[in-house]
Amino acid sequence: MKNTIEQKKRRIARVRAKVKGAPERPRLAVHRSLSHISAQIIDDTTGQTLVAARDLEIPADGRAGKKKTEVASLVGKLLAERAKGKGIEKVVFDRRDKRYHGRVRAVAEGAREGGLKF
Repeated sequence: MKNTIEQKKRRIARVRAKVKGAPERPRLAVHRSLSHISAQIIDDTTGQTLVAARDLEIPADGRAGKKKTEVASLVGKLLAERAKGKGIEKVVFDRRDKRYHGRVRAVAEGAREGGLKF
C-alpha cells in the first residue's frame, strides 16, 4: 500500500497533466490547509507567479464572524481584482489534489464573481 504523500503527488500529477498555464491563459492554483487558503495565478512557461492572494491579507474585521468558505470566496474576489489590474481576464483552474467543493469551489466562484473567466 502506498503512503499518503505518494498518493497526493499522483493526484496532483493527474490534474496537472490536463491543466497547463500559458501566457494568454495562466493557471489559477489553489492551496488549502486546515485553517488557511491561498491562491495564485502562475504562468507555467516562465514559472512566474503573476498574482497572489491569501486569507490573511483580508482585514481582520472583514474576516470576523465568517465561515471558512465565505473567507475563501473573498480570497477569490481579491485575486480577481488584482488579476484585472494586471490585465489578466482568462485563467485555467488548478485544484491540485483537492476535490472541487467547499472552500476550493468558493475560491473559484469568488474569482468568477470578480470577473475572471475559466
